[in-house]
Amino acid sequence: MSSKLEISFNSPQCGWMSIGFEDGVSEFHTTTAHAPHQSALPELMKILALLADAGSPQNEYLLKWNRDPEEFDFRFVRDDGSLLIEIYQYPTDDRDADERELVYAHRGTVEDVTAAFAETFEQLYQDRDTDEFEFNWRQPFPQAEFSAFKSTVNKLK
Repeated sequence: MSSKLEISFNSPQCGWMSIGFEDGVSEFHTTTAHAPHQSALPELMKILALLADAGSPQNEYLLKWNRDPEEFDFRFVRDDGSLLIEIYQYPTDDRDADERELVYAHRGTVEDVTAAFAETFEQLYQDRDTDEFEFNWRQPFPQAEFSAFKSTVNKLK
């Protein structure tokens, strides 16, 4: 199993946000755009809340996000108490499976992975006014999804 997962979602700027994943074994950093997958951030929070709930019937989710022209798939697979994250990059918005590349993978416990996301989401939430999140991300902070995610993660503690 890998070292502790560290995730960063930096303050958005002009509709872009730099994100990073690092676990002591591998790392991945990129920028993501607020469009065309405008629901990517709230969907990510929903997916993680569902995966943190052991009673949730679905164990695998795929989240689409983009950098323009590159596209990303964030694949999450829960297997009992572990959670696998895979990030695939496509060179264009065609999403040709033959051209995709696995650019990051991490397997950890559900608790550790969701705690890493909780830490970075909490920082985004705390800085949302200072960083003018809504103006810079071109959409409001996903408050409802964040609250639901936070509530589910707190039950794991």
